[in-house]
Amino acid sequence: MTNEEKLLHIQDLRVTFRVDKHSTFEAVKGISFDIPTHRIVALVGESGSGKSVSAMSILGLLPENAIVPASSRILYGGADLLKASQERLQDIRGKDISVIFQEPMTSLNPVFPVGEQIGEVLRLHMGLAPRAAAERAVALLAEVGIPGPKLRARSFPHELSGGQQQRVMIAMAIACEPKLLIADEPTTALDVTIQKQILELLAKLQEKHHMSVLFITHDLGVVGEIADEVVVMQNGLIQEQGPVRDIFERPQHPYTKALLACRPRLDRRPMRLPVIDDFMKEGGLANYDERPRGVKETDAVILEARGLTKTFFLKEGLFGKRAVPAVKDVNFRLAKGKTLGLVGESGSGKTTVGLTLMRLHEATGGEVLFEGRNLLALSDSEMMAYRRRIQIIFQNPYASLNPRFTVGNILTEPMKIHGLGRDQKERVELAFEMLHRVGMPEDAFYKYPHEFSGGQRQRIAIARCLTMRPDVLICDESVSALDVSVQAQVLNLLQDLQDEFNLSYIFISHDLAVVKYISDEIMVMNDGEIVEIANADEIYLNPAQDYTRKLLASIPKGWNASRVAA
Repeated sequence: MTNEEKLLHIQDLRVTFRVDKHSTFEAVKGISFDIPTHRIVALVGESGSGKSVSAMSILGLLPENAIVPASSRILYGGADLLKASQERLQDIRGKDISVIFQEPMTSLNPVFPVGEQIGEVLRLHMGLAPRAAAERAVALLAEVGIPGPKLRARSFPHELSGGQQQRVMIAMAIACEPKLLIADEPTTALDVTIQKQILELLAKLQEKHHMSVLFITHDLGVVGEIADEVVVMQNGLIQEQGPVRDIFERPQHPYTKALLACRPRLDRRPMRLPVIDDFMKEGGLANYDERPRGVKETDAVILEARGLTKTFFLKEGLFGKRAVPAVKDVNFRLAKGKTLGLVGESGSGKTTVGLTLMRLHEATGGEVLFEGRNLLALSDSEMMAYRRRIQIIFQNPYASLNPRFTVGNILTEPMKIHGLGRDQKERVELAFEMLHRVGMPEDAFYKYPHEFSGGQRQRIAIARCLTMRPDVLICDESVSALDVSVQAQVLNLLQDLQDEFNLSYIFISHDLAVVKYISDEIMVMNDGEIVEIANADEIYLNPAQDYTRKLLASIPKGWNASRVAA
């Protein structure tokens, strides 16, 4: 590759962080790769692989405790960005090189309208007058596909959906027509339909503006949809890099093969998902048989919803209220020892269904029958016994675990509240048993949540639920934010627990590949209503409704299915 074809060249990049006075941690360990002009390069790896640290090094956005040696170089336009002055970096940021971050709500200022925030970029870097900047901001919102851009320019971030917020971030990033766009996990938390729209938008804008894109992700399925080149990172090192076709069709490194295999496939359902260790250890990958799925009419029913309805009432004006129906006349059955997958876009009502079943939201109509008894008609004291038997795993383990409690406190306190265990000694013994079952070491009992990774925290959250010895477990997007390898471990764990304890799951997710793998039956929701419900394989092979077909068409299908003709 000639210098003219290289937009940016990273050479022997090393980044070390000072942990305290006596210790350091090397996050990036001497990596080198190029970002060609007018190409999309995907930087792929699990959390902690060093991919985001590498990307933030380009713009000098590393924290103060970061150490980069003089031997490292990041060449852009013939100059080394690692040696550039703050004034030069300020000039480059947003103008020549822009960034889209994963979580738009932490990047957008909540007190300013989005049009004004886009306009600020144009005034600072392009010198536009306020009126011209405002007009250009509206044009950019239209370009990224936001309906009613003139009206939306006056909206605050909280008034927009997650997909619209991400589109605003993209509009801001391309405002000055940068040469390089760094997209850091821009689709991770989005519904499959919104994810597909964002990927298509980025590809269209890249081609229209002749940009280069550094696309950071942990999901190789997404990479196959958008990238030209792929760089695979693990533990601060590059394990493999090359054209996207070679990475997908002829992966060389075991880690790359593992990342490709960990994600559930639509064409088969193994008894267990492969994990990283299956590929890295001697002996290779185990040969897993197919797992049968489905619900029969003769299966025993443990929980049934009849005409379940939930309406929220929002204040409007001084005295008025506005009714917002979230769940509308929902009917379904959950079979004993089976998994009901609940899918739909954000706002479809799927999470509200889960919370209403547990009476974390009070229903406005209908019945929830648990072993024949209507939970919605029970008093608070009567409901207490059932709260133990129906547990929920939330999406975000960072928010659902009390940061002031040790893991031991987190596990034993619910048992004490519900009167489980004869004494504290027995509760502690059960806590250790559950930590072992979810694959956590014994010393985790004495540590705090902040000392663990996201995947480990989710295991702790599962262990907390298991201490209650539940019959029904509601998994609310419980694997959505995890790396594909950790996701596979958690899905295997949930399946092992179901096999051992005959648990029943309601598995809520926007990831349709994951839902197909773990579900016996799938219920599709849209706008608070059930669109269709059927056995998992039937839904995927013969979807009855257009909305279901739209969801299925949005699943990232990787290289072979979508880009082989490119």
